[in-house]
Amino acid sequence: MHRKGFPESYDRLALLQFIADVKSGAAQVSAPLYSHLVYDIVEGESQVISNPDVLIVEGLNVLQSPGLGQDVALSDFFDFKIYVDAETRNITKWFLNRFEKLRASAFTNPASYFHRYAEMPFEKALERANEIWSTINLPNLIENILPTRSRATLVLKKGDNHAVESVLLRKL
Repeated sequence: MHRKGFPESYDRLALLQFIADVKSGAAQVSAPLYSHLVYDIVEGESQVISNPDVLIVEGLNVLQSPGLGQDVALSDFFDFKIYVDAETRNITKWFLNRFEKLRASAFTNPASYFHRYAEMPFEKALERANEIWSTINLPNLIENILPTRSRATLVLKKGDNHAVESVLLRKL
């Protein structure tokens, strides 16, 4: 959990191969199925993609530079790259608000990886959410996500209320 979302927490080479296969026109390409309920890949499950006209790849670290020993970055395969930006204070606030909402909804499912937070007293759960933010999510934002902004074709800057306040389109 302490490195969840960091580049080493997922198979970068497998993701790169998946995108290379899609871009090369492979008839069918499969990817592991991820479950937000169990907070991990579902063993033996996959999603098959068949010759998409458009494929949207979303993730915190998809615009990163090539990994060690790699000549190619995942984003080198993308035709158009969008980075959604916001002030760190807003991202922090949104994370804590989302945690509170999930605590009262999805976390109540006993099968949820985060179920323990639904059963904790509110103040204790909020304390844990702040700890997760400051020790895991914020360092990942600073070390791995913010530095990728310059690789985007389009940067959308969101304000306090999630509305896009500015748009930066790099020369195509």
